[in-house]
Amino acid sequence: MSQHSQFALLGSRRFLPFFITQLFGAFNDNIFKQSLILAILYHLSIGGDRNLLVNLCALLFILPFFLFSALGGQFGEKFNKDALMRALKLAEVVIMLVGAAGFLLGSLPLLFLALFAMGTHSALFGPVKYSILPQHLRDDELVGGNALVEMGTFLAILAGTIGAGVLMSRQAYAPAVGIAVVLVAVCGYLVSRGIPRAAAALPQLQLDWNIFKQSWAILRLGLGQRPAVSRSLVGNSWFWFLGAVYLTQIPTYAKELLHGDESVVTLILTVFSVGIALGSMLCEKLSGKKVEIGLVPFGSIGLSLFGILLWWHSGGFPVGAAPFTWLEVLEHPQSWAVLGDILGIGVFGGFYIVPLYALIQARTEEDKRARVIAANNILNALFMVVAAVVSILLLSVAKLSIPQLFLVLSLMNVAVNVYIFKIVPEFTMRFLVWLLSHSMYRVDHQNLEAIPDEGPVVLVCNHVSFVDALLIAGSIRRPVRFVMYYKIFRLPVLNFIFRTAGAVPIAARHEDERIYEEAFRRVAQYLKDGEVVCIFPEGKLTADGEMNEFRGGVERIIEETPVPVIPMALQGLWGSFFSRDPDKGFFRRFWSRVRLVAGQPLPPQEAGRQYLQAQVAGLRGNAR
Repeated sequence: MSQHSQFALLGSRRFLPFFITQLFGAFNDNIFKQSLILAILYHLSIGGDRNLLVNLCALLFILPFFLFSALGGQFGEKFNKDALMRALKLAEVVIMLVGAAGFLLGSLPLLFLALFAMGTHSALFGPVKYSILPQHLRDDELVGGNALVEMGTFLAILAGTIGAGVLMSRQAYAPAVGIAVVLVAVCGYLVSRGIPRAAAALPQLQLDWNIFKQSWAILRLGLGQRPAVSRSLVGNSWFWFLGAVYLTQIPTYAKELLHGDESVVTLILTVFSVGIALGSMLCEKLSGKKVEIGLVPFGSIGLSLFGILLWWHSGGFPVGAAPFTWLEVLEHPQSWAVLGDILGIGVFGGFYIVPLYALIQARTEEDKRARVIAANNILNALFMVVAAVVSILLLSVAKLSIPQLFLVLSLMNVAVNVYIFKIVPEFTMRFLVWLLSHSMYRVDHQNLEAIPDEGPVVLVCNHVSFVDALLIAGSIRRPVRFVMYYKIFRLPVLNFIFRTAGAVPIAARHEDERIYEEAFRRVAQYLKDGEVVCIFPEGKLTADGEMNEFRGGVERIIEETPVPVIPMALQGLWGSFFSRDPDKGFFRRFWSRVRLVAGQPLPPQEAGRQYLQAQVAGLRGNAR
């Protein structure tokens, strides 16, 4: 397992050209869209309701996600992804030439045409953007890659929004915007030529041009995936629901609650985007380079907590003779609490969204991945439209204030995620595992890269404490099925985690022969399915810190299903609260250093219990 930082990917040809390409795309989307909105509000000579035209901009950009995401999913499966990206970036150059002409001529129809075309471009680009990552990145790079993409996307959105304001403040704004968007599009195309080859996942796929039929079919495909994937799609779209509400209300919040000018809007957007970027970057550090969905409940809790705090800290801000600048706003202590809340929403939003994207990519079959991501884009668009409707109803019909809207949103977030975590308890289980392995102990790893990324394997380990299985599960990238003594399996609270993780309870034959035989049957089935099984051959916790003799069950498992065996050893848990040390205490060895050491894989014919015990003892050394 690579120990390099995720930023090392920026020096890799496998990632850097793709990263810059999508960065230019997100930047150009926002600089063009925001410039058009500012032109409608302040510059173009037009009759009618300007606010209506601004809302029409939002509709024209989001409508293609409903219409063409399904087609983008099919393209992403049928064609080489690198070639498809280059073709789309070339199309972006043409679209931006139309947009530039619209600015130069002051033609609203041309500008609307270019905006709709850019929405179509984004709808086609999205599925290939996210489905190409697993083809170019290793499993231990997937979280870091997604984190960089999310960081880049939100910073590009921020830069595009600010850049549009700078360009539109010029007297000759039309040529400035026109040159900028065309230049960025050309740069995006040139960089895309460096993206390495990414073969088509399903070249024999027959394209269905019936966009309505295909949109429905792709939605059913996405929501018909295994629960962890389908509910991740819902969770992902819920995040965009939240984001759409917050981003839409920020300008009004800054004006009416903080009594600020346009610079205060920029300040809040900057803090929010930096928070998302920071949370995304921390994901890899906190997840240990694996797809750690335990961060999703953590992110959800933070989103609700800081949303409620934002409601609490809003209101009572002093009114000035003129709107405050961002520097004047910062002179008021209350503003720091508000900005801290917005930063927290961004950080925990990063914790929430990055693992969901990585899980969707990692657990979806390659020949369906682009279409499942297309389904996600359709759901995202639907949730953002619903977000606008809900905001209108709560603000205009129910007459809530914006802070009250944020409070309702935070409570809705609790309800939605309780539903998701109830349907897919794996999220909660992984959260509890992650919390334990990152709060009570500092877990070091040695040679865990010896565990293969796929295929059946048996792990054997010494048994020191009641939380051995949790610490091992929190350290290994792949899901692990544990064989454990049935009385430990039935412990309150831990039983929920063990059941959700698919652990196998076992009893001695003389205690309960039915449980004994059922355990071997389930282990054999797990191994036939290509999974990782971990057993503690001692059969019980150590009572004195020393290893007990290995029992014969491990030999029966290997005889019935010959697979590679990897010895492992836990060091440093004896004396902790969860061990059987008579002198233990809750705070004894709290936040202590624990090590999990893996040996080299052994062929099944060498996996006798005595030899395995010697291997585990050697890895354990003198540490207890």
